[in-house]
Amino acid sequence: MKRNPEVRTLEQFKAAHYGQPGTPKRDKLEAGFEAFKLGALLHEARLKKGLTQEQLAERCGTSKTYISKIENNVKEVRLSTLQRIVEVGLGGQLNLSVSL
Repeated sequence: MKRNPEVRTLEQFKAAHYGQPGTPKRDKLEAGFEAFKLGALLHEARLKKGLTQEQLAERCGTSKTYISKIENNVKEVRLSTLQRIVEVGLGGQLNLSVSL
């Protein structure tokens, strides 16, 4: 099977359109992805627990609107609030790591 020369890997696409890692445009893209990923992870965990946004909000003492904004990457979340959502609201454990 012949490979289409116009088909690129994700890394090739990002390099062509956003530059190499470490450039301002690329760094902005990667930072946005991390925020998006956090919202997607919370959304997935909430659905796995069978909770609505309103139920999760009630459990952890926030509003449905706030949960929605986090899940949809409209609002950044404070670490302490994220921990409360995960631990109190979802009954889980928040794990963070730093890579250098």
